[in-house]
Amino acid sequence: MPTEPPPTEWALSLAQVVPGEDLAGVGADLEPGTVLAAYRIGLFPMGLGEGGTDPIGWWSPDPRGVLLPGDLHVSRSLRRSLPRFEVRVDTAFEEVVRRCADPSRDGRWITPAIATAYGRLHRLGWAHSVETWQAGCLVGGLYGLAINGLFAGESMFHTVTDASKAALVGLVELLGDGGQPGLPRWMVDVQWRTEHLATLGIRELPRERYLELLGHVLRQPAPDAWSHRDAGSP
Repeated sequence: MPTEPPPTEWALSLAQVVPGEDLAGVGADLEPGTVLAAYRIGLFPMGLGEGGTDPIGWWSPDPRGVLLPGDLHVSRSLRRSLPRFEVRVDTAFEEVVRRCADPSRDGRWITPAIATAYGRLHRLGWAHSVETWQAGCLVGGLYGLAINGLFAGESMFHTVTDASKAALVGLVELLGDGGQPGLPRWMVDVQWRTEHLATLGIRELPRERYLELLGHVLRQPAPDAWSHRDAGSP
């Protein structure tokens, strides 16, 4: 079970957010309790400065990109690629984050402060990586925050074709039973839908609907995928 950190000192809220506006607030901190409180109400942090630097922005995209049970699209070519990868969980979390934060990547937003914050959440048992390996080498992966039935995906990378897609397939397999139509047991939050993510089955939801589903999945039991590790383990 993950360890609950001290509660945040900040009053996070969506009360003043205008429909269709993605940015909900600026400031606060990246303490574990603050970040968890944010995700529980539908926010996530990303810096407003160049390359994701300060000040910290708190975002609630409208619409929101999500992957729901049954929506994952696995193409024929991807299905042929999957056997080439070994999927592991939490064996190289910091390396996955480092690869995702590569300064040469377009749209880079993962700063050292963000990496440190999610590293702390990983050690507390909240943040996880799903990795793809070939011949003992890390070739792709993703990382994010897991709170009950929510997996908030933060970023992914690959150095081999289909490696990040295989990590997403592995994540969905780890999450397991999706529940009933309209009442999912889990939801993968990807923040914004891109053309690339749309090919994998990512859909957009209005903020209001996203928050409804968020409240539902946060009441679901955590998937067994994350129970293999104890809080504080490397």
